[in-house]
Amino acid sequence: MWKTALKPRWIAGLIFAIAVSGVFVLLSQWQFGRSTQPETPVNPATENVKALTETLQPGTFFHGSVADQMVTAAGTYDPAKQVLVPGRLYNGESGYWVVSAFAVSGAPALTGVAASPQTWIPVARGWVADPADAAAPPSGTLELTGRLLPSEAPLPETAPGPGRATAVSVAELINYWDVSSYPGFVAATAEISNGSDVSPAAVAGPLKPLRIGPQPPAQQINWLNLFYSLEWVVFAGFAIFIWWRLVKDDHRRDLEDEFDDGHHHSPASSDQLQQKVQP
Repeated sequence: MWKTALKPRWIAGLIFAIAVSGVFVLLSQWQFGRSTQPETPVNPATENVKALTETLQPGTFFHGSVADQMVTAAGTYDPAKQVLVPGRLYNGESGYWVVSAFAVSGAPALTGVAASPQTWIPVARGWVADPADAAAPPSGTLELTGRLLPSEAPLPETAPGPGRATAVSVAELINYWDVSSYPGFVAATAEISNGSDVSPAAVAGPLKPLRIGPQPPAQQINWLNLFYSLEWVVFAGFAIFIWWRLVKDDHRRDLEDEFDDGHHHSPASSDQLQQKVQP
């Protein structure tokens, strides 16, 4: 059969079948890429800075619609309310997030929830490799800008130790700081004091800026496109199968022709042999 497959026309046919299969595989990859699409596109409105007090209310549920929103708020840090969250990466190096409590000016107070009537929000100010580099937050009234993020879940059965937290968890931090808080936290991008930015993004030092971008939206599977991608793979295999089948049929015809040639010659030989043996 290899002799038949090596005929010039079948070699050309194989090249054509491979080319067709390649096109089908590319179509399959295209359909597969379209089978996973974000549930909702990235909302550019999250990059428009809004007032925190108008975006989220303390004591309410953190809605997904406000996640990743860039917000701004005026207020002050309390240097006594600062923790380190271990196991955070920065350029591949493990270190700590420095999280400080920020008293939000103009925020509604939740009476009876905490010892202080002031409402706070945890602020992830930056990253350090060494806990000794976690200096106190800036003093005085600041204009804070950052990305609003939902509270993380605390790590169960983990003792964080003094001045540490297992995660940026509002439930964990309000007990540690004894304050009322917003149901989320802010990853700071700017801290304006007297017209100057004193955040890690503007001031060089051991405290590195987090630079957290909007989170990618969840993906959903389009089963119809996924089916089409598998269908194109079947078509690619079918193109090679058709070539093989045509070669096989041609090979069978060659065998039949050889058999017919042998069959035509054998009666004549038999007659000649009978004539030779007759007296």
